[in-house]
Amino acid sequence: MLDQALTLRKYNISKKISVKMAVSAGLIALAVLLPQLVHLALGQPGGVKWLPMYLPVLLAGCVMGAGWGAAIGLLSPLVSFLITYLVSTPMPAAQRLPFMMCELAVFALVSGLFSKKISQNAIWAFPAVILAQVCGRAVFLGLVAIFNSLVPFTPTIIWGQIKEGFVGLLVQAVLAPVIVIALKKLLIKDDSDE
Repeated sequence: MLDQALTLRKYNISKKISVKMAVSAGLIALAVLLPQLVHLALGQPGGVKWLPMYLPVLLAGCVMGAGWGAAIGLLSPLVSFLITYLVSTPMPAAQRLPFMMCELAVFALVSGLFSKKISQNAIWAFPAVILAQVCGRAVFLGLVAIFNSLVPFTPTIIWGQIKEGFVGLLVQAVLAPVIVIALKKLLIKDDSDE
């Protein structure tokens, strides 16, 4: 969607890349900041319930597309881990980091596959987000099942956390598409708007 908006504004390739890099940095920063705020206000259980890092990643996929989105999904937990490691207890924990990196890359990749459809009709953000959530959580659970003997958590523990985070997923399944619809109205004028 962002690419179409930049093309409509006749941005050249280098200017497009600069804008995409700036938006990517902003989304990664938001993905680092939101969990800190939620954990500060609600503690660690708030993070498991509301899944604050997921919202910027879902937005990244819908707005930036699959490639840029997947990179944002992959980098967000890593950047969060590195920054929080320097300051206090790392978030996410080291054992969860590779799983979250894969999960969030899938979130953004799947939602990003709908980016062109979303730029045509923003209602596509709803199925994009829901499918991304299902696929991302399934990847996390599947990887834990595969590497169960190497990690301190089991598929049962992760399934319990997935159920606990259902409220956050549900809120984001509505909130992310609403934000995307608003962004589309700002970035791309429909023929009916003229």
